Amino acid sequence: MNRQDALDQLRTAKDPLDIIIVGGGATGLGAAVDAAARGHRVALVEQDDFAKGTSSRSTKLVHGGVRYLRQGNISLVLEALRERGRLARNAPHLVHDQAFVIPNYKWWEGPFYGIGMKVYDRLAGKLALSPSRFLSRKQTVEAIPTVETEHLTGGVIYHDGQFDDSRLAVNLAQTAAERGACVVNYCRCTGLVKEHGFVSGVLARDMETGHQWEIRGRAVVNATGVFADTVRQYDEPAAPPLVAVSQGIHLVLPRAFLPGDAAIMVPKTADGRVLFAVPWRGVVVVGTTDTPLPHASLEPRALDEERDFVMEHARRYLATDPAEADVLSIFAGLRPLVNPGGAAHTAALSRDHSIVVSESGLVTITGGKWTTYRKMAEDVIDHAESVAGLEPKRCSTEGLPIHGSTQAAAAEPHLRVYGSDAAAIARLRQQRPELAGRLHPDLPAEKVEVAWHAREEMARTVEDVLARRTRCLILNARASIEAAPGVAALLAAELGRDAAWEAEQVARYTELARGYVYTDPASRAERP
Repeated sequence: MNRQDALDQLRTAKDPLDIIIVGGGATGLGAAVDAAARGHRVALVEQDDFAKGTSSRSTKLVHGGVRYLRQGNISLVLEALRERGRLARNAPHLVHDQAFVIPNYKWWEGPFYGIGMKVYDRLAGKLALSPSRFLSRKQTVEAIPTVETEHLTGGVIYHDGQFDDSRLAVNLAQTAAERGACVVNYCRCTGLVKEHGFVSGVLARDMETGHQWEIRGRAVVNATGVFADTVRQYDEPAAPPLVAVSQGIHLVLPRAFLPGDAAIMVPKTADGRVLFAVPWRGVVVVGTTDTPLPHASLEPRALDEERDFVMEHARRYLATDPAEADVLSIFAGLRPLVNPGGAAHTAALSRDHSIVVSESGLVTITGGKWTTYRKMAEDVIDHAESVAGLEPKRCSTEGLPIHGSTQAAAAEPHLRVYGSDAAAIARLRQQRPELAGRLHPDLPAEKVEVAWHAREEMARTVEDVLARRTRCLILNARASIEAAPGVAALLAAELGRDAAWEAEQVARYTELARGYVYTDPASRAERP
């Protein structure tokens, strides 16, 4: 992907595009892939980096949703399980089978959850990963050696999918670009263009240069997640809110707290949510919460009560209680939940997606979750074709390989997430020996990856590299701060930036990353 080439195409386009997509998260990127794969002329603009918001802050699971099974939302579970299977097939370099154990501490939990997981297996059908089964107390401890054993009676093991969310987002952007879409990050939609009362394009601003221009299109899709109401109000200033914002947070712990291959799933916490402790990329991700918020932000922060809640549950289910000093990172994400009725509690709202077409033709999609992104994209592009008056074309993404897709094992395990690009990264390191070596002793990422991100993945900032391309911010926030100057220097060389830009980048990243460092209650007031 080349950002400048995409910008030039959008600035010089003489004829209206078929579809313009606003928002570069899971839904928008999926829609760009779908529309481009159908042969439409497509543009996607994202105000920040791809997956900057919700789509890089998930629990890293591709799953049917055990919680929704308990709620009786069978249709959502069925759809998600089908999509889980398709995503595992289309992006095998990023999606893999993960075993989960539900530890049982009361006599009735084994049969209750065991039967529930058998239903889950049946719903998955031919796309099931592995069958669930009951575990004895001994087998449960063997699967999760650090589980709390007091009153433990046994467990139930089942299988779901795991992935790297922001890496998938980058690969979707590459997939869309390879099929002819113009995808641009740091390009904000600042308004809508209308002709005769109908939406006919967007006002776009290059956030790096400040240049603003019109992009004309026959249909505009609003796929901005938690910011969907902002774009809707460009169209209709008095439009009532459609989205309820819910925050979920995760703590990241060293792998020693969960050294086995299996994850822990707690089916019901005090706030009614499912809680996970999941091994992921050499660490353990523990979460999540469900906290209603009055408004959305690009950089949400964990609330004190959320920190305490997740830490309390980590200590409840792990034999060794983690201390605050053990936490490698803490991150928060926002869910765009559809709330047309004004429900007070976001935990009760469905993760189903919703599509709304305004009187002027703006197509808005919101709700949903990462697992069902492909189906959401199919549905919204079907609507966009109708609004634009385009000849309907069949969706072809069910079996479409995503950029990087390969079944081959990576020669270097730490490059596995790059899939088929791993060999090219290794060749670049061989050609540029000065790019060999890690960014930091406590981080897995290499210098050569930064060069690759700038050249091939449209990385523009230190945050793009450390937060979303390498995941260093999540893996170890403190270490990522120490790595920032080196990353800034590498990026500056690739992007033609000067020393002042480097210094500004380091300062901005340091301020941001300090918010991911877990601090004790007495010092939380000192956080920026």
